[in-house]
Amino acid sequence: MDWARQCAVVIPCLNEAASIGDLVSVVRRQLPSVIVVDDGSSDGTADRAIAAGAESLRHPAHRGKGAALHTGWQRARDRGFTWALTMDGDGQHASEDIPAFLACAETTGAALVIGSRMEQADAMPWLRRQVNRWMSRRLSQLAGVPLPDSQCGFRLVNLDALSRLQIAAQQFEIESEMLVAFLDEQYKIEFIPVQVIYKSQASKIHPLWDTWRWFRWWRASRRKR
Repeated sequence: MDWARQCAVVIPCLNEAASIGDLVSVVRRQLPSVIVVDDGSSDGTADRAIAAGAESLRHPAHRGKGAALHTGWQRARDRGFTWALTMDGDGQHASEDIPAFLACAETTGAALVIGSRMEQADAMPWLRRQVNRWMSRRLSQLAGVPLPDSQCGFRLVNLDALSRLQIAAQQFEIESEMLVAFLDEQYKIEFIPVQVIYKSQASKIHPLWDTWRWFRWWRASRRKR
């Protein structure tokens, strides 16, 4: 597959001026089409993304990671791409892992390939590791299959398959909703090991409100079953 022509990289961002330029530059060496969605940043995120060669889309006000992903996926489809690789804008995902995602999709036929940090779980901050494992256990029970790292945002997704699904989440629970939606429609999903990179900046996840949104989504999903 000619991945350079078939796959765009979609990066949702909120105040990532310090890292987005370098990230776009290294990612474009492997996949030249990068779409950065600036979700209402107050710094120079958009300018630095453009200077590094990305297409930048901007939300005038902060709407959430899920909303930014929806915007990026739609733009990728509009430009004729059939795949999108999603990465976080803070440098938490290593561009060196990109070839493994592409190879996995080609060899397995998976419609969704998700990075798993569990082989290096000890490198994750303790609280993030415990919350991730707890959520992954809950989702594994909900879906009836083992899901080693349900919260990783480093993902390769087939856009044709994605367009057939009803995914409404606008915040961080989008990773969970997306995973369950693919499983419900019996699309093939694969997990691959990725590097664990955590820097000093604070997480964009709000410990109270985003946890509450996730619980609300999880309880609604359980009721549907």
